Amino acid sequence: MAIKRSSDSPDPDQAYKTNRSKQSSYEVTLLSPQANTQETENNEAKIRPQKLADYIGQKKLKGILNMAIAAAKDRADPLDHLLLYGPPGLGKTTMSLILAAEMGVDCKITSAPALERPRDITRLLVSLKPGDIIFIDEIHRLNRMTEELLYPAMEDFRLDVTIGKGQTAKTRSIPLPPFTLVGATTKAGALSSPLRDRFGIIQRLRFYELDELTLIVKRTAEILQAAITEAGAIEIARRSRGTPRIANRLLRRVRDYVQVEKVATITEELAAIAMNLFDVDAQGLDWTDRLVLNTIIKQFNGGPVGLEAIAAATGEDRKTIEEVYEPYLLQNGYLSRTHRGRTVTAKTYRHLGYQPQEREPQQTELL
Repeated sequence: MAIKRSSDSPDPDQAYKTNRSKQSSYEVTLLSPQANTQETENNEAKIRPQKLADYIGQKKLKGILNMAIAAAKDRADPLDHLLLYGPPGLGKTTMSLILAAEMGVDCKITSAPALERPRDITRLLVSLKPGDIIFIDEIHRLNRMTEELLYPAMEDFRLDVTIGKGQTAKTRSIPLPPFTLVGATTKAGALSSPLRDRFGIIQRLRFYELDELTLIVKRTAEILQAAITEAGAIEIARRSRGTPRIANRLLRRVRDYVQVEKVATITEELAAIAMNLFDVDAQGLDWTDRLVLNTIIKQFNGGPVGLEAIAAATGEDRKTIEEVYEPYLLQNGYLSRTHRGRTVTAKTYRHLGYQPQEREPQQTELL
């Protein structure tokens, strides 16, 4: 099984990285679920599971895909087109590579921003072999022309190409080998209905439980030849925001710390010291998380307060707060969002060491 990154640029890898960097206006931080440059390189391949049986977590998804793989093999057909959605860092790319390995076919990896022109998707489709898998990251960002070229390709394994312009234009149909499209998105609702309806399997990836992340940390530590205790693995997993990518990133930083300290094994105490050094607290909150929460408490009496006001008071970009920090704070009960704005919870007061106070309703404008 070969892994290929696809683009129409003279340097496909560079085009893929450039487009990945354009997807957000914020920098990838230690606790960001987005992949940094090193994590999109081939040196990450050694820590990715190669078989579905080795994939930790996402039990429901694994059960569905096991059944789909077995049925497709019995019929000697390609897998149905698959849409994976959910927060970044949960293993959507890894799952597509595993599917290719299980089916014994190639997997070509690209992203929607790398498919800006019709010839980009055309060259990708005509290069396929029977059964191949195409993985398109950020598929909700496909432009309309590229999306419409995919409709007959997904449905009838046919590429419709327009030759010429105006009244002399003609449409030529090119047969394609059967293939599987795996789309990945963090915004399933942003997909158009015609595109979404062409996926035979639509599945959500969920945040990982503590025991699952602990197993992932221990597995990665073994691959990286870093000795770690059970308690040490739990401590790293607890601060990983339910995301394997963050867990592996934290493990690498803790490994650096114990190596510099000339210690042979990562223990619970050493893991805690190392992550405190990087301002990652026991609940997985970093300095900026705490800044946002402290600002709401101290300057806005706990809220409600609009996002623009929070951004102005903290000096952080609005989009950064909304896309990087707020989801975790909302999902874990540190922040609530109403039609009037953001409000901190009693859990936030306890975590930051404040006493919850009775607050007068505020009229902060919601933006």
